[in-house]
Order: sequence, then structure tokens, then C-alpha cells
Amino acid sequence: MRQAHGRLRVRTGGPGFTKVTAKLSEWLEEQEAGNGLLTVLVRHTSASLVIQENADPDVMRDLGDALDRLAPRDAGYRHDAEGPDDMPAHIRSALTATSLGIPVLDGRMDLGTWQGVYVAEHRDRPHERTLSLHYAGD
Repeated sequence: MRQAHGRLRVRTGGPGFTKVTAKLSEWLEEQEAGNGLLTVLVRHTSASLVIQENADPDVMRDLGDALDRLAPRDAGYRHDAEGPDDMPAHIRSALTATSLGIPVLDGRMDLGTWQGVYVAEHRDRPHERTLSLHYAGD
């Protein structure tokens, strides 16, 4: 079995979702991946990862709206060290995923036709997020 490790930096535009499917695919190609598993970890407590529909942008807008309702900024949280978006960002991260395991077949992520991989930015301003990548396979 072969393994590869790497990091990917992703610039977000503030609250919302940044598609990283193509960047992950490029990394797998550089690793000459075959069949195996890609593990992706976002190295932050106020951002997360989601696999979601990549065809209709309304899906991502509705998902963002739902997270806003689940973790509103004005709920009177104790933890607000970095501002009113601080604790809601942690809650949104806890409700989604900080790591994903994605099967790789013939060097490509085995995603469904309408699936894409996104970094979910939960803070109110743009950030540079780091993804830790691990591929194990042949």
C-alpha cells in the first residue's frame, strides 16, 4: 500500500461554501492515485467540510440559511472572544464535519454525479483555511 500526505490552502470569501472538488482531484492526480481512500481534514474549529449538490446553487444558499437558523449570531453566547460570529461558527462546525473519507477509484474520487466537496466558512470575514490530505491505496 502506498500513502501520500499533503496540505491544501483554500481562500474563502466569508460566510458560505467554497468548492474544492477540482483542487482535491488535482492533488490526487499529482499523487498518481489508484484505488484507495482520500481523507480530508479542515484544520480549523470555525470551518468545516461538506459533500453536497454541485448543480443548483440554491442548495448551498438554503444550507447556509438553515445553519444561520440553527446557530444565530445574536443568541447571547458566553464565548465571544473573537466577536459575535465566534461561537456560532463553532456550533456550525460541530453540526457538519471536520473530516471526510472519500473512496478513490481509478485515481478519481468516487463522488455521485451531483456531488461536490466544499469548505464551509462559518466566520463573517474571508479566511485562508488549510486542509490536511492523506491518500492511502495503490
